[in-house]
Amino acid sequence: MPSEWRQSRRVQFSETDVAGLVHFSNFFRYFEDAEHALWRAAGLTIHPEKSPIGWPRVSASCEFHRPLKFEQEFEISVRISELAKRTISYVGEITGNGHRIATASWKIACVTKFADGTMKSAEIPAAVTERLKPYQS
Repeated sequence: MPSEWRQSRRVQFSETDVAGLVHFSNFFRYFEDAEHALWRAAGLTIHPEKSPIGWPRVSASCEFHRPLKFEQEFEISVRISELAKRTISYVGEITGNGHRIATASWKIACVTKFADGTMKSAEIPAAVTERLKPYQS
């Protein structure tokens, strides 16, 4: 049974700066893309059409250990560090060429969305919790 999600990528030119290094903001995109892939692997989607609930980020941090360069291959791993009643906390790592490149942690909250654009904290549906449990460390 899986305890984490892993996926491989290659740095695209559009993700780099003038020095050919990945811009720091793209690391957050890499982790979020892997998070969404984890949900798909669990048979879910984080943004189902016409869903009354949403999943805003309430915190995110990333520590950079080494640069990523254009055309470099790397692997992203994501696992759930805490599956609480109303929030999900993740930890992730990016590695490449046998080296740790970046580590991250982030938290999302389950909310009910209202027609006026407001949101209110909500409990995570049991079906979602059940499907994500295999990815909890």
